[in-house]
Amino acid sequence: MKRILFLFVGLFIMSNVTAQTIYKELNSEKLGETRQIKIQLPRNYDTSSKKYPVIYVFDADYLFEPVAGNVDYYAYWEDIPEAIVIGINQYGLRENDCYYSEQNSLPVESGAEFFEFISMELVPFIDKTFRTENFKVAIGHGKSANFINYYLLKGVPLFQSYIVLSPELAPDMASYLTEVFPKLEQKTFYYLATTTNDTKGIQETTEALSKSLESIENSNVLKTFDTFEGPSHYTLPAHAIPKALESIFFVFQPISKKEYKETILKLEGNPVEYLTDKYQMIDDLFGIEKPILINDFKAIEAAIKKNEKWEYFEDLGKLARKEYPETLLGNYYLGRFFEETGEPKKAMKTYQSAYVLSEIAGITKDHVLELAEQIKADFGY
Repeated sequence: MKRILFLFVGLFIMSNVTAQTIYKELNSEKLGETRQIKIQLPRNYDTSSKKYPVIYVFDADYLFEPVAGNVDYYAYWEDIPEAIVIGINQYGLRENDCYYSEQNSLPVESGAEFFEFISMELVPFIDKTFRTENFKVAIGHGKSANFINYYLLKGVPLFQSYIVLSPELAPDMASYLTEVFPKLEQKTFYYLATTTNDTKGIQETTEALSKSLESIENSNVLKTFDTFEGPSHYTLPAHAIPKALESIFFVFQPISKKEYKETILKLEGNPVEYLTDKYQMIDDLFGIEKPILINDFKAIEAAIKKNEKWEYFEDLGKLARKEYPETLLGNYYLGRFFEETGEPKKAMKTYQSAYVLSEIAGITKDHVLELAEQIKADFGY
């Protein structure tokens, strides 16, 4: 009986920590019909008050689950922010939804109605109903991958990020995009992918689009292009979605070995400024005030030691005091600053004052006292 009770409690707990999926029918005046919507809320949505980026998945009758699963997985490990995932089912409606004029390649009739349904009905409904940030991602495949590009052609694009998988490009789409990309004034992420086993026409036009966009210089646009070896047109999303999420949310991720070796160690200036800029960008892009990870403090500490730029320990110590005021992290870094820049008495006192603070990141009270005692022994204080 106890085992059954424990199992029940475990299942109850799991049901409350996993992502929540809601199925909803949304009446649309633009479409003149009801459209099925899938909504995945983050695991902690009910217990938190924060706002979340929103990822809109077109062709959700088959794309929603791969996207929602990857978003939940990456968010669990804090490689991307927690996000709301919205799926628009298009089963049997794809041709009508993505319909465009043969004369100018722009949405007309049912395609124009679907375009307005997304921008004028669905997005406002989601923003009104849920706690959303301004950062929005659109994901499409095939025809819908072409379609989401239309939102880039507006004066102020509806989405800030586009995941374009094996797009069946309209004839004039490449020229529209090469015209609009230099003019984009908001930070925009653009991920484009095809595969060596894609439909020949799709692969050729996608690679041609990539080359055209590659030559465009605009600091507001961050472009990534992948050609996968092996997958078919239909299995490409399973391979590309993780890569796309990693690419878009790269700045959100903890400092990696690659970022440390290729960027931080080669900085000519203050690595602490790099750290604060990284987190300011997370706030600016995603509307998330993310606490600076201990992992990232340790990466900057390692770079300071490696390059023997001891003076930067002062800024790192002040930042650590601000981020983790109840811990001895800030005092430890400030002690290192005083010790390495010729002020041993200040270093000793700073280490000693850290004893009343909490231990963190493997830095213990015993360790800082040992550092203080060593200075005392060396200089006879």
